[in-house]
Amino acid sequence: MDASAPLLLFDSGVGGLSVLAALRAALPAAPVIYAADNGGLPYGPKSEAEVAARVCGLLGRMSERYRPRLICIACNTASTIALGMVRDVLAVPIVGTVPAIKPAAALTRCGVIGLLGTAATIRQGYVDRLEAEFAGGKRLLRFAAGELVGAAEAKLRGQPVDPAVCARAAAGLRGSPDGEQIDTVVLACTHFPLLLGELQQAFGPQVQFVDGAAGIARRITHLTQGQDFVRTRPDFALFTRDDPDLAALAPALARYGLERMEAL
Repeated sequence: MDASAPLLLFDSGVGGLSVLAALRAALPAAPVIYAADNGGLPYGPKSEAEVAARVCGLLGRMSERYRPRLICIACNTASTIALGMVRDVLAVPIVGTVPAIKPAAALTRCGVIGLLGTAATIRQGYVDRLEAEFAGGKRLLRFAAGELVGAAEAKLRGQPVDPAVCARAAAGLRGSPDGEQIDTVVLACTHFPLLLGELQQAFGPQVQFVDGAAGIARRITHLTQGQDFVRTRPDFALFTRDDPDLAALAPALARYGLERMEAL
């Protein structure tokens, strides 16, 4: 294994930075390429076939060009749809991102759990299976809060977050049968933890939030145990489209240790 071989984190946009933060804490010496498919954002409204084809194609190109030692699909939508297919076609370890239903089921006191995700994520059979396996005897309420993706993208570009966006997400869950009892909310999109403060304000102090970032970092640490890491060049962010507004992301990317940007 080449010690300079990077870890490749892939997301539809900047949401995977919430995973990168946890990974930095666990493996600070690991070289990282953060890949954002801004050319395909958002994934939530797309069909399963569109997401699968796009993710498999892009990761194939990136794997060939950058030779990562491991790929993390730091996107719940892409993982719940395309994880198996990507593993079938790429000869590199693949770590996915799945809704943190298991830890939420362990944390809830009243047994009513909320799940915020994109429309594509919340309808997946994968989520049904997680619910059946880990949340038996609990009540899992789902709400498609895709507009939070845009709010997180805007926030990372230095724009204000409209409180009404998070208020609508809270109302969507609260308005479900038994929704007023929710005490634990799964953030089933990596964009959503970037709005944690705003979501806490919208839901109130009685609700706790769970996401999968720490678990993903632990899994990557386990899979790379014993490997050497050498950073021979600065970590960078890779985008699939050279949008004019990417420059606005530079300060936020620098806070996550990504010192420059490239276009695929």
